[in-house]
Amino acid sequence: MSQVGEAPNSSVIPSATATITMPAIENLAVSEPVTPKEAEETKASAPTASHENTWPPPYYFENGLRRVAPYHFTYKTWVKERWRGRKLIDVFESEFRDRPLAYYKNAMETGQICVNGKSTSPDHILKNGELVSHTIHRHEPPVVADPIGILHEDEDMIVINKPSGVPVHPAGRYNFNSVIEIMKAERHSEWVAYTCNRLDRLTSGIMFVAKHPKAADQLTTQIKQRSVRKEYLARVIGNFPDEEVVCNQPLLQISPKLGLNRVRANGKSARTVFKKLAYYPPRESQRQAQGGNIPVAGDIAEEKDRPWLRKEGYSIVRCLPVTGRTHQIRVHLQHLGHPIQNDPIYANQRVWGIKLGYNDPEAVENTDEDIITRLNRMGKEEVADAVAYHDEMVDEYYKRKAEKMSGELCEVCDTPLYTDPGLQELSLWLHSLRYEDAGGSWSYVSPLPDWALPPSGMSGPTKVGGMEELVSAVKDVNPEIA
Repeated sequence: MSQVGEAPNSSVIPSATATITMPAIENLAVSEPVTPKEAEETKASAPTASHENTWPPPYYFENGLRRVAPYHFTYKTWVKERWRGRKLIDVFESEFRDRPLAYYKNAMETGQICVNGKSTSPDHILKNGELVSHTIHRHEPPVVADPIGILHEDEDMIVINKPSGVPVHPAGRYNFNSVIEIMKAERHSEWVAYTCNRLDRLTSGIMFVAKHPKAADQLTTQIKQRSVRKEYLARVIGNFPDEEVVCNQPLLQISPKLGLNRVRANGKSARTVFKKLAYYPPRESQRQAQGGNIPVAGDIAEEKDRPWLRKEGYSIVRCLPVTGRTHQIRVHLQHLGHPIQNDPIYANQRVWGIKLGYNDPEAVENTDEDIITRLNRMGKEEVADAVAYHDEMVDEYYKRKAEKMSGELCEVCDTPLYTDPGLQELSLWLHSLRYEDAGGSWSYVSPLPDWALPPSGMSGPTKVGGMEELVSAVKDVNPEIA
């Protein structure tokens, strides 16, 4: 990779558009773990997916969203050892539970579920070497219509500015609406991407997409050796401290399925350096909208229990993650009492309670089971909220459009349909701003996202300086990044 500086105006690949008239998807993923013996015997039996007749992807744009018209999609998987000698209908009933048993029975009788490419009875006894396929009518959630910005491209690497709300790889309900598939549609169907770093769906910013395995291996090795510095920006609740803050709290994953972490003494070591870039107090009209009744100094007990109550306005905070744990920046900011302002998980009262998980490393306020149960309800029975001031804000939030089960079914396949997500659910105010080699051989910096710029009528920074202040806070304990 060649060295480049800040890219104030990222170039953009024109969006590919195609519409055809053709929803959550049923994944042929087993509900119990595969044993090592099965993994060895069925190495080539991992589920595969086929959509070769759906090209170009059926994208269309509406109401600021990139949409994918529903299309038919075929999953294929070889019979696994524990399926042998069992009825086809019994396997689907026990291991693929996304749909009612009646749906699977009908799909087998009508040829949507086949064995070796042929229709078969629900009572068919599965044998070793048989191929089970399931053709479904697939619905993908919409994502933001923002293009994928290109910060730099050469013969080895593409450095992109990923939009918020778009997953990197096809997974779960997302297939064509993923960074890799969008880039493939903009290039050609045989284009192969080799991603070198990972960003969560809601996180925006710098990503590296290698053009060949050698380039990918070189950069991923460098990242693993921690000789690559990473800087993020976050917009957090309240006035963050002026000095550098180093958070060394360990993180424990309490739900692998949800990817949910929290601060816990018996977790994995984690270290993040924070430094405030700017603070923007609320305007008077915003203060009144947030309830107006800010507690006075005498309300010490209430403020102790609700530390975010007096945190008016917001701060833009620079973040240097020395380690790379899942949701590390989000969890550390939550622990410090300054969660990301629109975080649907870690700034969510309905999940974490009145203290928003502040300074609760022993899970005294909320047990892991309570947190997981509450989070599982989000998007099904309730709307996920990111609120941190007053009940009035909760009420206002619930008036907005947000994705949840609509109660309607697809006329083609009877799949339960979701409403469109609200724009507040397609963005997290966390941005991957900078990647640079600690030795100074290369550096890439993206423009600041809109939410990090000074609000109208206020002054503030529009660029970020070097990383010296952040690095100096940990250079003695982490010399590899110095």
